[in-house]
Amino acid sequence: MHHDLGKGKILVTGGAGFIGSALINHLNRLGHENILVTDFLGTDDKFRNLVPLRYADYMEGDDFLARLEAKPADFEDIRTVFHLGACSATTEKNARYLVHNNYEYTKRLAEWSIQRGARFVYASSAATYGDGANGMDDKLNELHRLRPLNMYGYSKHLFDLHAQRHGYLDKIVGLKFFNVYGPNEDHKGGMVSMVYRAFHQIRSEGKVKLFKSDRPEYRDGEQMRDFVYVKDAVAMAVFLAENPKAGGLYNVGSGKARTWLDLMRAIFKALEMRENIEFIEMPAELKAKYQYFTEADISKIREVGYDRPQWSLEDAVADYVRNHLVTGKRLGD
Repeated sequence: MHHDLGKGKILVTGGAGFIGSALINHLNRLGHENILVTDFLGTDDKFRNLVPLRYADYMEGDDFLARLEAKPADFEDIRTVFHLGACSATTEKNARYLVHNNYEYTKRLAEWSIQRGARFVYASSAATYGDGANGMDDKLNELHRLRPLNMYGYSKHLFDLHAQRHGYLDKIVGLKFFNVYGPNEDHKGGMVSMVYRAFHQIRSEGKVKLFKSDRPEYRDGEQMRDFVYVKDAVAMAVFLAENPKAGGLYNVGSGKARTWLDLMRAIFKALEMRENIEFIEMPAELKAKYQYFTEADISKIREVGYDRPQWSLEDAVADYVRNHLVTGKRLGD
């Protein structure tokens, strides 16, 4: 059996955000417009991500939750929930805020969805894996073995543990996003992807700065990450929502670690500019928390039938740079 996204309304929390707006754009392209979007628009320019998209209604996230508690019947037509709304700053220091905003909100929305039989897909994070010493395996059952390095990762880990304790994980899907990059991220300030940051650095200074390696086994610029294009990330999310056989945690990545140098070279190439890379010292406060290698094992999503080819790093960077960063176009424009 297939979970039909066209039956009933689709809720996308965090829908004005980077991955949320890319997801709505993907749903629009599949013909879905019966979408309720929630977010906290605040004072940044996130709203611009929503302008080209098609959806039925928008609500602020706290208003939605208050109405859901007071008048749950108002939302009976929601059959699918993509819960992407969270504070995603890995540098956020206010742990109380992260617990309320990321953990408590997710708990309440998950309980409501499960009680009503709505399909619930939520954003966990690769940050739950910490430095990767315990692997980056989405098949791991002993979740308590993971050691997130920052409070953001821990707030996501708390819900994964909660879902496992309550026996939810076979009914819902958690997405462990790796290094996602692509259009619609420009409101993220310090949390923008390195592609966005490097593009603007190259544009203004003609060169890009990367951290030197602090470990002898990695040469400068050869620290590795799993960079995943946002267009792949949302296609994977929608596939998992539609597939009722899919339950539990899934890595959302490219499946192939690449170096920072690979990424920078792809940007210079997309801009048809000569490479100019400068290495700078890594700040002391980052040294203990810096990940040298991340790679998503994506065999689990492949096993439940996801067979779309992934964008190559070079093609994705060229698409992002030429069709979005240079033009200023958002997804759906």
